Amino acid sequence: MGEIMRVISGKYKGKNIMGFDISGTRPTMDRVKESMFGMIQNNLKNSICLDLFAGSGSLGIEALSNGASKCYFIENSNLIFDILKNNLNGISNSELIKKDYKEALNFFVKEKIKFDIIFLDPPYKLNLISDILRFVSEKDLLNSNGLIVCEFEDEVIECSDFELIKTKKYGSKHVSIYRKF
Repeated sequence: MGEIMRVISGKYKGKNIMGFDISGTRPTMDRVKESMFGMIQNNLKNSICLDLFAGSGSLGIEALSNGASKCYFIENSNLIFDILKNNLNGISNSELIKKDYKEALNFFVKEKIKFDIIFLDPPYKLNLISDILRFVSEKDLLNSNGLIVCEFEDEVIECSDFELIKTKKYGSKHVSIYRKF
């Protein structure tokens, strides 16, 4: 392939991100990422973020690059975890946690950690977004006016706990942004 994925804006702009071409990862393409961050840029400054299915860390790193004060990166795969750890080298305010997404969410409940922005880009075939939105709402993991940024393909998202404030389609991908009431 020969393509290189990079941070597209902010203080880490131009930093290479490895691991986007590994089987099991599905990176957010630059134009989608640029549009996504355009939609949430006013919420990034000093925010606490969660990149729940971190993969290469592209979304969380972009958030930190653009003013987020902290980002938690959750990754369960050994191979991808090591690459993500490498990608986070030199990036401050990042916390990398090797857990399954359910264990991670329960950990945040136990530790009383809440977020301003949650990035949800789970494996498409698993249709996890509705369940995760419900859990985040029930366990109150999102600060008021917090956002959940979802990237998905053909999943039908059922969500009565959050307000859908934006949705956009890019080819077969959708990005929907929900806000806490």
